Amino acid sequence: MSLLLKSAIIFIIFNYLSATKPNNYSNNLNIGKGNQIVIIGNNLCSRMMNFGYFETEIYLRYPKSKLTIRNMCDGGNTPGFRPHAGRLSHWAFPTAENYNAKYSRNTDSQGHFETSDEWLSRLKADIIIAFFGYNESFRNEAGVELFKNELAAFIHHTKKQKYNGASYPQLAIVSPIAFEDLSKIHDLPNGENENKFLHIYKEAMKKVCEKNGVLFIDVFTPSKIWFEKQGQLTIDGFQLNDQGYKKLSHFMADKLFPKRNDNASKRENLIREAVLEKNWMWHNDFKIPNGVHVFGRRYDPYGPENYPSELTKIREMTVIRDKAIWAAIKGKKTKLAKKDKKTSPLSVVKTNYKRGDSYSSNKSGSMLKGNEETQILDVNTIYLSEKEALSTFKLAPGYKVELFASEKEFPD
Repeated sequence: MSLLLKSAIIFIIFNYLSATKPNNYSNNLNIGKGNQIVIIGNNLCSRMMNFGYFETEIYLRYPKSKLTIRNMCDGGNTPGFRPHAGRLSHWAFPTAENYNAKYSRNTDSQGHFETSDEWLSRLKADIIIAFFGYNESFRNEAGVELFKNELAAFIHHTKKQKYNGASYPQLAIVSPIAFEDLSKIHDLPNGENENKFLHIYKEAMKKVCEKNGVLFIDVFTPSKIWFEKQGQLTIDGFQLNDQGYKKLSHFMADKLFPKRNDNASKRENLIREAVLEKNWMWHNDFKIPNGVHVFGRRYDPYGPENYPSELTKIREMTVIRDKAIWAAIKGKKTKLAKKDKKTSPLSVVKTNYKRGDSYSSNKSGSMLKGNEETQILDVNTIYLSEKEALSTFKLAPGYKVELFASEKEFPD
């Protein structure tokens, strides 16, 4: 065979392999200016919000890109199962229930909390970093194949979406960390059994990602080495402490992105402070306290009056904090209170309290029944002092009431 013919055959094979390789496959993530990065998954990434190291690392490596980062992780989430008390369906994509038969039950969830895809679309996700595999590993060997099928279905679904309205998202998938042996100092497992199955599920994730051309980050293997050779990096064997998240964040950033920008690194603490402030505000949006009132079965009758304006304001304040991060990269600190004053006003919430219904107070503060002795004047409510309040209680024999907190001890 001639050298020319051999070269032609090699060229044809190379082009065939290039053509059949998934279009969005890459050895790292390609970050563009203004990209929206969304993190999804389980408790490992959910707690990252409390430390801020990973997001800070991203900003340090792309100081001029004006990135927006949102963390949508929640403990217990799997590729297909994303429960929420105010969400009608817990399934992250069509057919997801096929891989989670034990969760296929009528939970009677009510509400209008958005689905995962609706959130990703509203956030216009360009890049998705997904953490899975830890809670799934408790299914042991029996659940491996089902998990692989679920993960593959998630990948196929995600790669077909255009959350940003224009292009398919870049996707990276992260394995669970190892289990740290703290049995000598706490009443905890030594991690031998846990790591056996975590390793099995990590390998399963790796195979699925390789088959589907998705970037995979193995954090199980390095974390196992860290736990064996360094000081304590978790609080309970599987939840990282501050130093653990710092180490994990550096490792992941090195795998996903180029090296740090030296100039931006000088402002690392300022950037991280801004990241944590943004995360706190974002947390009060995505995981707003008492969400069953904001989105769920207790939304009516007061929800429509109270919460829409609160969410609007919170989201405007979160955007302000995105810009504060970009300013911090340049060494500038933003006066957030001044900026927050320009956000949308909150709705005026009407009180259900009506003076004079039972007991009201007159100007002197004495208590009178509404239909006795004298007509109650429409005056401001007067709050009784400690001694006055205690004197109004009528208690059963053997009972006593004591004050444990008041405005004296807690002026705010």
